[in-house]
Amino acid sequence: MAKRTKKTLTKKYELKGRKQGVWGVAHIFSSVNNTIVHITDITGSETIAKYSGGMMTNKDREKGDAFPAMKAARRAAEEAKEKGIMGVNIRVRGKGGHHKKAPGKGAQPAIRALARTGLRIGLIEDVTPIPTDTTRKPGGRRGRRV
Repeated sequence: MAKRTKKTLTKKYELKGRKQGVWGVAHIFSSVNNTIVHITDITGSETIAKYSGGMMTNKDREKGDAFPAMKAARRAAEEAKEKGIMGVNIRVRGKGGHHKKAPGKGAQPAIRALARTGLRIGLIEDVTPIPTDTTRKPGGRRGRRV
């Protein structure tokens, strides 16, 4: 039986480490009315795939729902995999500002669909803009009168 030397073991691990592919960033904007899935390269400067819930359905009232968001994320992930992306960091964004801070109901299904297509998931972070100054809410002093 031949003894294993340290060199053969390190070569094995070097081959495993070299299998890394190209990573990208999946920007998911989810509001009440629509969900947009935009996959870019790691710097964010070059668009690889961009789909929205409105592109997946012809009914305006369904644009912000879960099913069109899943279809948009699946299609964006397939296009990204064709172009050589093997993993993504996810940045979820809601409407923000003085509006609702939570993302819409299409964000969670979009993340799940990205994971199911075989893309590796790195970070998942919330990048919803939150106001830090004292700008006035819309609606005036007495609020919006319905």
